[in-house]
Amino acid sequence: MFLTSSIPHVAAGNAAHCASTLTHPLYALGQVLRQHRYRFVTPTPATIARVNERPGNEQARDLAGIFGWNRPFSAEIAPAPVLDALRAADAVEQVDGKLRSKLRVSSIGEQLYFHSAYPTTPDDAVFFGPDTYRFVRQLQLALPSMGAALQRCADIGCGSGAGAIALALACPNAVIHALDINAAALKLTSVNAALAGVANVIAEYSDLLHNVGGEFDLIVANPPFLVDRDERAYRHGGGPLGGALSLAIVDAAIERLTPGGTLLLYTASAIVDGVDALRDEALARLQNGGLVASYEELDPDIFGEELEEPAYARTDRIAAVWLKATKPMTPRVQP
Repeated sequence: MFLTSSIPHVAAGNAAHCASTLTHPLYALGQVLRQHRYRFVTPTPATIARVNERPGNEQARDLAGIFGWNRPFSAEIAPAPVLDALRAADAVEQVDGKLRSKLRVSSIGEQLYFHSAYPTTPDDAVFFGPDTYRFVRQLQLALPSMGAALQRCADIGCGSGAGAIALALACPNAVIHALDINAAALKLTSVNAALAGVANVIAEYSDLLHNVGGEFDLIVANPPFLVDRDERAYRHGGGPLGGALSLAIVDAAIERLTPGGTLLLYTASAIVDGVDALRDEALARLQNGGLVASYEELDPDIFGEELEEPAYARTDRIAAVWLKATKPMTPRVQP
């Protein structure tokens, strides 16, 4: 198990980092938006495109238009403190004579999360959307039964930090390692954690768990799971149907969970001829590793537009799935 005596050292090191984040211009912008009671629930990119194309939506008319729908705007529609904070954070640009925010801001409950501008075409884009809401909701349902016992947790591929922050809010005595290979994601995770008022999130570079040592009481992940023709890191899951990264996370959990530790994985699976190959492979690996697992479909049909891509020529549908796996306290005896 993780040694509690090492928590103060880690937390103390993170406290200095959190203090510096509180002076970051993006943190100031988030505080200003909170003062203006800003809220925005982010839909899919396809929905954003459709809504923004409607007549009258060419420009933003309010804060939701600026930071949610990410439309160009005139300086006079933005409250002066918001515009000042945007400029101080170097988070605004000129587009055809109008201003446009370089970042979006979404809300989950009372929390605000900075993430990448629309459209999320750059390879280092930090994505946030309906999958984020599903992921956080599943964590919120699962954590009450395990939160008090958790001491060391990891969010693999933390992105905006929504999952790590959900853990931190539910488990204030645990150290949460928010891990990503994307420097932009780590920066925004730190800012978003500061906005949430949590000091137990450590944003760290790591490819899976390769760059951090030790074991974890809880590993969570909402990894990329699609086949992306441009292989953008935030979107491309690898393998023939996008499941390679999810399976790599399963393997990492088998190796690095403490006895009694749990993996919570939100991902998606391409169903071909009625067969969920990701489920079959993940459960087989977990069984071979001695873990006890459950697997369920949360939504039978997401990202339907992807079925037009060549990689999904034989796919029936793409399902959102939830996998929970626990390592027994004592090794299982194989028959």
